[in-house]
Amino acid sequence: QVQLVESGGGLVQTGGSLRLSCAASGRTIRGYGVAWFRQAPGEERMFVAAHSDGIITYYSDSVKGRFTISRDNAKNTIGLQMNSLKPEDTAVYFCAARPWHSAARLQDDYDYWGQGTQVTVSS
Repeated sequence: QVQLVESGGGLVQTGGSLRLSCAASGRTIRGYGVAWFRQAPGEERMFVAAHSDGIITYYSDSVKGRFTISRDNAKNTIGLQMNSLKPEDTAVYFCAARPWHSAARLQDDYDYWGQGTQVTVSS
C-alpha cells in the first residue's frame, strides 16, 4: 500500500508559478510509475503529466512546455513545477502511483491516489 499526500497548492496570478509536492509513505515509489491529474469544477479528472520509474515523461498538450514533473525516489516524493499559469489551470490536483515501471495517461491505470490540493489562478 502506498499513501500519497499532496501539498503546495494555493492562489496565484496569471503568469505566476507554483510547485506541487506529493509525499509517499507506506513503501518506496521506486519501481512505480507516477502521475499528476487535475479536476476542474464540473469537469472530469484529466491527465496532466506522468513519469516512469526511469526517465520517460508524458505531458498533456495543454501543459507541455509549462509544467515539469519530477520524482525523487530517495526522498519518496513526486513534484510538479508549474510555470506560466493560466486561469484554465485552476483545478484540484491529484498525484497518483501505479505498481509498474512504466508511466500511463489513463486514471484507471493508477491504483493509489492522494486527496488533492487546490490550485487557483486568478486573471
